[in-house]
Amino acid sequence: MDLRRVHPLSDEPDDRKLFEEWLRVQEAARRAIFGEEHSAWSAQEIRGRRRGITHRFTDLAAVENDRVVGMLSLAEPLHDNPELALVMLAVHPDARRRGAGSAMLAEAERAVREHGRRVVQVDTEWPSGQQDDSGEGFAAGHGYSAGQTTIRSRMALPADRHQLQTLATSTDVEDAAAFEIEASWDGVPEAWLDDLAVLEQRMSTDAPQGDLQLEEEDWDAERVRADLQWALDAGRRLAVVVARDLSVDRLVGFTQVQVSAESPTLAYQQDTLVLREARGNRLGLRLKARAALELMDELPDVRGVRTWNADDNTHMLAVNAELGYVQEGHLRVWEKRLT
Repeated sequence: MDLRRVHPLSDEPDDRKLFEEWLRVQEAARRAIFGEEHSAWSAQEIRGRRRGITHRFTDLAAVENDRVVGMLSLAEPLHDNPELALVMLAVHPDARRRGAGSAMLAEAERAVREHGRRVVQVDTEWPSGQQDDSGEGFAAGHGYSAGQTTIRSRMALPADRHQLQTLATSTDVEDAAAFEIEASWDGVPEAWLDDLAVLEQRMSTDAPQGDLQLEEEDWDAERVRADLQWALDAGRRLAVVVARDLSVDRLVGFTQVQVSAESPTLAYQQDTLVLREARGNRLGLRLKARAALELMDELPDVRGVRTWNADDNTHMLAVNAELGYVQEGHLRVWEKRLT
């Protein structure tokens, strides 16, 4: 088994070939779990992410008999959580149980130690009605403990426009009129950036984190701008919807949806947060309903919105249920502290 460095941004023919084979392993592994409903990243998305400024990436391919049989991506945050490393790992379905996954994970842990980090997180996923058999056995067998389980759900589009408009303009709470819902496509006004930085930072503390060892993230206007830009560089369309508290003229809630050029019929629901001090006004529901309306108007080919929510985030799961989301599967984050 040979482990080779992958260079997604290189134009060298050999590098491009290795990167393409690396991508095919990721897709094959995801298809084996969810079929056509997989969430594998495209080449353009990976390259857009590698041009970002928030993480350092190490990408490796496991090669057996001149064939790529495994892929690994190690992401290390650069602005916060200095002990944390995130691992994406996949083995081609017809090459499993031959040591590729173990070899890649061992190399990832070696690199993490070398970089002075100690906490490693890796994901597994499985469809509703099944068990996380292979992923759970692999993660637990290598000393990882379950840190958080999320529910993967999907909302079908187009949805009932009248119902969404009613939800987006909900006035069935006393202070509903004190907030305005606004939207922006493919970027945001400069005036939003500072407030969005606060919301993103609070996302790392206010949203359920299970038993994961995570510190508060460090956000500012430039990081918000860069985070939006990498998605655009990855060929995605994106809509940001915000809730403005008119009494203080500040943003107190937001949600974001993205649509990849490679899968133009599927939108991905990104972060959604309402500040604790503004909760109780059905703003989460209003934000997501407005986002669905934006998708229907701007990108009418979109046929669904996919999202992941912590299984103990009962409020947001209730919001999803009211919007018509249907559970599709689970994703579990496993964590290990290196010694």
